[in-house]
Amino acid sequence: MAIAKRKSSERKSSERKSRVYTISLPPDMAKQAEAIAKSESRTMSELFREAFRAYQDNRNRRALEEAAAYGATRNPYSYTEEDIPRLVKEVRAEMRAERERKTRAAG
Repeated sequence: MAIAKRKSSERKSSERKSRVYTISLPPDMAKQAEAIAKSESRTMSELFREAFRAYQDNRNRRALEEAAAYGATRNPYSYTEEDIPRLVKEVRAEMRAERERKTRAAG
């Protein structure tokens, strides 16, 4: 039984490992992108993949910075991770003392 090979032009789109997008750039930006790709011996696809990765990194960094800024407003006493066990112990001791006061008052 012989299996016929398909020509690359007959490939199903579902077999493609990447998606193809058409983008448009202003002429000056296109020339700059082409010059960079040529000077770095890269394809335009490689250049735009790298640009997207840099954009994602920048976006993630901004989100983390915003979360850190928000977190800083939620820690007015500047507690650190090392403070957590002590704080938990203190709160539990206060809760225990409160329960004991209520038990004594009720009985």
